[in-house]
Amino acid sequence: MNNVKIAGIGAYLPSLVVTNDRISELVETNDEWIVQRTGVSERRISEGENTSDIATKAAKIALERAGVDAKDLELIIVATISPDMFIPSAACLVQSNLDADKAACFDISVACSGFVYALEIAKGLMNSMNYKNALVVGAEVLSKVTDWTDRGTCILFGDGGGAAVLKQSETKGIIKSYLRADGKKGNALTIGGPDIDTPFSKEKILKDKYIKMNGREVFKFAVGAIEEAVNEVIKDTNISLEEIKYIVPHQANSRIIELAAAKLNLNIDKFYINLDKVANTSSATVPIALNEMYEKGLLKKGDKIILVAFGGGLTYGSTLLEW
Repeated sequence: MNNVKIAGIGAYLPSLVVTNDRISELVETNDEWIVQRTGVSERRISEGENTSDIATKAAKIALERAGVDAKDLELIIVATISPDMFIPSAACLVQSNLDADKAACFDISVACSGFVYALEIAKGLMNSMNYKNALVVGAEVLSKVTDWTDRGTCILFGDGGGAAVLKQSETKGIIKSYLRADGKKGNALTIGGPDIDTPFSKEKILKDKYIKMNGREVFKFAVGAIEEAVNEVIKDTNISLEEIKYIVPHQANSRIIELAAAKLNLNIDKFYINLDKVANTSSATVPIALNEMYEKGLLKKGDKIILVAFGGGLTYGSTLLEW
């Protein structure tokens, strides 16, 4: 089996910064209340760019840094819960934008765990299909599925995208992944689909098109999910938590990360956190954080890193990799 590694990382955030004070003009809340409970100070919000636009911009940066021409991509996976439309997939739209006409393309819907899932799916396909170059993107325009009158959710989310170019490699890259789900808890976090209202349906079933969340349930699930996924991904690898340079968690809530760190007996400094500036961008949080770390010069060759995420489904997972 060939090694697969991240050869280039990139991210794109819309230019509009929406502060907590701006949110407090829409719903009854304030900056102190939001920061205390979530850690979020501001978020980026699209002024019209759709998910495929954001994904394409992140992808172009990753391709340039990897030194890969889009025409040499053989696979494009976009993880998103806010695609432009049902068909074509965001991945096909990105392919068209990049002129990457050799690539197989599809989206995956794993919510905030999407990037972690997509890395392992891409690695598997690169090995089974002998693909040399793949593009994995996590991108969201959550603002279009946010109820801006619901203060329980509208304070949490932002828009953005992150991308990674994967290449077959002689050296280690993605070492191991751990992917799980608990579908019985799915109702804790939902975005409704189309209504069931046809000439043949016995009754109209109307769906809510916006994000609905049971915050307590998600919080409880998330802390345990991080602890489990971090411990399981290093099991049987001869790599200890002490050897891990950084843990890059899904950026949902600073209190979730702090509690998970305590349960793992790890210093919070080992966790890279940037949610204060970008909020929860679902599938995009992990690659956006990785990109920020890369741009700050924090990632050195040989560093061992764990990516860990949890989200709607409910899903969770982790990836152990060597930079």
